[in-house]
Amino acid sequence: MAPSLTSAPTGADEGAGNTGGAGRPSRRRLLPPAEAATAVAASLVYPWICTTVDVDPVVRIGQVSGLGALQLYGALLGLPLLAVLLFTAHRGPLGRHLLVRRLVCAALAGLAGGVLAGGTVIALHGTPWPLGGQDGDPSTLVAMANSMMHAHHLPGVYPPGFPAAIALWAKLKYGGLGGGGFALHDLQIVCTALAGPAAYLAWRLLLRPVWALAIAVLSVITFLDPIRPYSHTAMIVLLPVTAAALRRLARAGELSTRAAVLRGAGYGAGFGALFLWYSGWFLWSAPGVLVLALAAFPWRAGRAAVLRALAFAGSAVAGFVAVGSPLLYELVRFGAGAPDRYAYLGVYADPGYVLGWATDRPGQLTYHNWPVPGELGGQTGIAVLLVVGAGLGVGLGLRHVAVRVAAATLAGSWLLRFWFVSALERTQTVQLYPRTTWIIMYCLIVLGVLGAMAAVQRGSALLRRPDGPLGGAVLPRTRVQLAAGLVCSLALFAAMGGSWSVNRYMPEDPQAGTMGTDAWRAHTVKKLDGSCPEHSPVKQCEDIDIAFFGPGQDLEDKLWCGALPTAEWPVVCGRPAPWTKG
Repeated sequence: MAPSLTSAPTGADEGAGNTGGAGRPSRRRLLPPAEAATAVAASLVYPWICTTVDVDPVVRIGQVSGLGALQLYGALLGLPLLAVLLFTAHRGPLGRHLLVRRLVCAALAGLAGGVLAGGTVIALHGTPWPLGGQDGDPSTLVAMANSMMHAHHLPGVYPPGFPAAIALWAKLKYGGLGGGGFALHDLQIVCTALAGPAAYLAWRLLLRPVWALAIAVLSVITFLDPIRPYSHTAMIVLLPVTAAALRRLARAGELSTRAAVLRGAGYGAGFGALFLWYSGWFLWSAPGVLVLALAAFPWRAGRAAVLRALAFAGSAVAGFVAVGSPLLYELVRFGAGAPDRYAYLGVYADPGYVLGWATDRPGQLTYHNWPVPGELGGQTGIAVLLVVGAGLGVGLGLRHVAVRVAAATLAGSWLLRFWFVSALERTQTVQLYPRTTWIIMYCLIVLGVLGAMAAVQRGSALLRRPDGPLGGAVLPRTRVQLAAGLVCSLALFAAMGGSWSVNRYMPEDPQAGTMGTDAWRAHTVKKLDGSCPEHSPVKQCEDIDIAFFGPGQDLEDKLWCGALPTAEWPVVCGRPAPWTKG
């Protein structure tokens, strides 16, 4: 029988510590912080180097030059790492290679976030303002931070973590009020860079380096939005932390009561911090995870195990409430059912499409030509691959807690998505349901990677059997060489996918209606000295405006159809555009 996916140590590479010597336990204790430091350092070095790129990001040739410099620096940083990895995979002791692989995977995860942050640095070259300038969601975040600084008000039911970070950095570096936009500029870059290490280190709680890197790179490149990097980072981190907590709940009987309480409180505090950072993913994942938690509880493991599991769960809830209390209080005070009536292209399209999204700046896309139908039941090749991979994950890897959490989260998010979609016309509310696209696609990616991992583990177990195809021969060198090749392919994907992601945010005239609008706006607001940014595309820039946050009023009880021409409102939204009424 093939071994369980959880049968091997999950927090470290097998054999990583087999370097001999009396100091082996001490060195093993140093590996996790060294891995974390490597990932964070790589993520921050990349955008720092990109500050030396001197191009005009508002003209297309300047943007292309910037994208070229981004790839050049990425190659100069990444190729030596890959060379060392491949060399040690083919020469020298395996123990040394496993240590190298661990640190190289951490560095590449950092570079995956760094390439997006470096691209943001290039897109904002010459302006101190953030993506979005003084408009859209960034302006709302700055207004929330201003309200915190001026009147010490929390932003209602919106998670206060990121606005509080803006307010704190504005006070420390930019003198408080009036500096929120400049603080957001810095945080967009830093938080984008740190998304790679955060994703990788969260998955290292459960997986070995190569598989943790695979999920981290695919998810960060696919989902991260430098305009609001906090949102998707919270989603990416929440799933593996949830899986680690449920694994500990199931094994609570192995702990002392004191250890169960302390670990539960630690997990609860971590969930509370994520809740303050961005709370929406808790809603979408809650139905499936709650059912799974009941299934994971050690009901039949004996009285002692049950009591310790209750101590773990109780302290986790207490820790969550203690840390998340500011937002929980606002939810109780104002109610969690505030209507969301803002519709855009993702709301008009087929709700069964969950492998891509379009913002309220779709460019030339409409619900007539997006999403592009695939050849097999309307599904593209990537969709089929992800579905097959998810089937492998559920079929071969269901014993792994991460597979169960991803599957449960997908199922719960799917049900909530279509609950809200089915009531869309009747209630005239969107309730942010298009955001389930992200978490559903993320779960499919996770299941696909874990399905590949399960297939590799089953295949390796088969080869090791005496009656197997190779008569029980073990091929450790071949295995590490294949893993090194996979790491190289992930690095190439990060380079290519990172360039695609960055290119979407390069400045473009708002008349084009694309995501480049946000970077364009950043170049059209005056600097502190009253002058326009260096590469401003306009002669007369906006004055600096200090706004404060106030919740909007729901006056019409009707959907607001964004990104629609006036003539299409009746056909798409079922009513005339409000500004056409006499």
